[in-house]
Amino acid sequence: MHFAPDTEDALLFTVALGNTDPGASRSGDDELATIDQLETLFDAHGYSGRFDRDAAELASVVDTRSLLRRVWSLPRDEAVVEVNRMLKEAGALPYLVRHEPFDWHLHATPLGAPLAERIRVEVSLAIVDVIRSNETGRMRVCAAPDCTGLLLDLSRNGSKRFCSVRCGNRMNQLAFRERA
Repeated sequence: MHFAPDTEDALLFTVALGNTDPGASRSGDDELATIDQLETLFDAHGYSGRFDRDAAELASVVDTRSLLRRVWSLPRDEAVVEVNRMLKEAGALPYLVRHEPFDWHLHATPLGAPLAERIRVEVSLAIVDVIRSNETGRMRVCAAPDCTGLLLDLSRNGSKRFCSVRCGNRMNQLAFRERA
């Protein structure tokens, strides 16, 4: 499955953000508990614009993480309601921009907007593409019963079931032991 590059980037960022949650992280800890962890996440994903690096911003991003984790697995029609609400609350007005390292892509908030608002709007724009393509089934939660990790299935046949190789291997080992 191919989405526009900025859509894929925003969706993959959402997976990374969502999987910092204690129930989804590899460590079992909140991997977004400090400003340093937030900075590392955003450096890895090339976010531009305002970054206050304070406790209020961190708390707002953690709240956004919870919201996006919930929206991630909503049925298509319910996701539309949430996406429209996030775009309306931000007063989003899409426009094309080009900056390093990205070619032309959409922004819909000023670079000076609060970080959590920019996240919600960029992810909402990405989810709009997924909804319009009728591919919301590619935004899933890991099939391992003890994992709540998010996954984005970009495979050709839409068969990805686990958030990581680790979860897939663990489930394969369990299945093998049950058969033996």
